[in-house]
Amino acid sequence: MKTGRKISGGKYHRNRKKKTYDKQNQDRPVILGEEKRKDLRTRGGNVKKVLLKSNMVNLVMNGKVKRAEIKNVVETPQNRFLARQNRLLKGALIETSLGKARITNRPSQEGQINAVLVKE
Repeated sequence: MKTGRKISGGKYHRNRKKKTYDKQNQDRPVILGEEKRKDLRTRGGNVKKVLLKSNMVNLVMNGKVKRAEIKNVVETPQNRFLARQNRLLKGALIETSLGKARITNRPSQEGQINAVLVKE
């Protein structure tokens, strides 16, 4: 049977067009590189700061927060090919100037990268 058709052969018609809030947002992967941000207008006229590229991380060490530079993405649990592209995702293992760390937040949503030092 052809998709979008009734059993009789007639077409199904949409009862309304898609509204702005129905539309899906564009995928925004955060990549290792010189820091780059973007402002997005959200519902109610609010503004969301979105991270596109970054090379700095807020690292939690012994209850204190330090800024460190990201050198490389070691592995990503979602997909090993994302580590090759240096994508910064939640749960990704990264090499920093202070040692290995695991990203604990969602950088594409929050506009910053937070991580916890991993004991080797």
